[in-house]
Amino acid sequence: MMQDKSLRLRVERMAYGADAIAHDAAGKTVFVSGAVAGDEVEATIVKEDKAFSHAVATKVLEPSPSRVTPTCPYAGTCGGCPWATLSRPAQLEAKRANVVDSLTRIAHMDKDVAEQLVEACEAPSEAWGYRNKVELAFERRGSRVAVGMHTATTAKDKPSVIKVDSCPLLNKRYQKLVKSVSGALSYLSGSSNLDIERVGIRASSHTRDIEIALWTTPGPFPRSKAAKVLTDATKASSVVRVMTKGPSKARKVAGVEVLSGKGHWSERVGNETMMLSAPSFFQVNTAGAQRLIELVTSNLKPTPDDVAMDLYSGAGTFTLPLARSSAWVYAVEAYGPAVRDLRRNLDAADVFNADPIGGDADREFPDDEASIIVVDPPRAGLAADVVRKLSRQPARAIAYVSCDPATLARDIGRFVAEGTFMPTRITPVDLFPQTFHVETVVLLTRKS
Repeated sequence: MMQDKSLRLRVERMAYGADAIAHDAAGKTVFVSGAVAGDEVEATIVKEDKAFSHAVATKVLEPSPSRVTPTCPYAGTCGGCPWATLSRPAQLEAKRANVVDSLTRIAHMDKDVAEQLVEACEAPSEAWGYRNKVELAFERRGSRVAVGMHTATTAKDKPSVIKVDSCPLLNKRYQKLVKSVSGALSYLSGSSNLDIERVGIRASSHTRDIEIALWTTPGPFPRSKAAKVLTDATKASSVVRVMTKGPSKARKVAGVEVLSGKGHWSERVGNETMMLSAPSFFQVNTAGAQRLIELVTSNLKPTPDDVAMDLYSGAGTFTLPLARSSAWVYAVEAYGPAVRDLRRNLDAADVFNADPIGGDADREFPDDEASIIVVDPPRAGLAADVVRKLSRQPARAIAYVSCDPATLARDIGRFVAEGTFMPTRITPVDLFPQTFHVETVVLLTRKS
């Protein structure tokens, strides 16, 4: 067993993760939790590998000028806002730096070129109270239950869920919903054997819709009682039960039961109102989603003669605005609930110049030729075959929206290797303040 080793470290920068990065006296990289860039800390090594070490800051000897007191009292305990002790300007700088770092390390882009291409990280929302959604963990402890947030670290002798009265990341109007939902489920568990995996809360300040989604396995459930108690406690416009089955790391939705209300949640983005079922993805930052739409449309500059492709379209965040300004849009989405929401949103918006296609983007790649393309893949990025197919398109531009700098950099490297499209503008957008996550919009234009 490794003996605890204490050392003094000057923290240099933030990693793409909850930790900061320092180097020991021998020059070895040390990932430090509990520190921010610019701190001088006393730290204890907790894990040592050949190339790097992991440490925990035990004392801040000299605080960084960028260190701040978190707004959230649970910061450091809850895992939801790992960068809460770092000032917003420093967060924005660190997120841009992480995008540049990924491009140089993974895409092998020249550092000066990357620095020139990557713009300043934009901040379209407030630093706190920006989320339209939070998820609560549900943990049974004997005859009682704990409903709250996952802890930042897990240990066998400590609970993995902490009870919280509110979440400052959630829209200010709705922060007390966390306590209301927690109390309602604790009350229900006293008379019912609740088997809940997690609880989703969605709340819109634009439409005033509130949805409570209970994620469970199939089986008996106190439907009517849960509906009444949760609706009374939260005034929810929708209470649903999402049933999942399969291995924990590969859960699939087996069905959605409407317990009360509309059975969906709606949000207004710009001039569009979108309806979303509980399993469907939507950006948790509505102001951020609006900025992504603005960047995509300003980059692609759609015209009434354009044929557009929207791959990984989800419920239609980009499909709807593209359809308003293009001749035709092919929208491809693999996730069943999102495809159904996409069709419903197109119908509700009286948009008839879009073709919603259900299926994998590689297998269902449209046969037609497009003049503009948007891709917004999941964290895994684009399959190599999709990059090849996109590179054969006669399109004048592609807008790539990414939630992961590493897979984005890999895919940019693939586009450059194909030789058809080159990155000409890269804009990081801070959709997730208080975390290390960053959304990035890349404009790829045809090589002249």
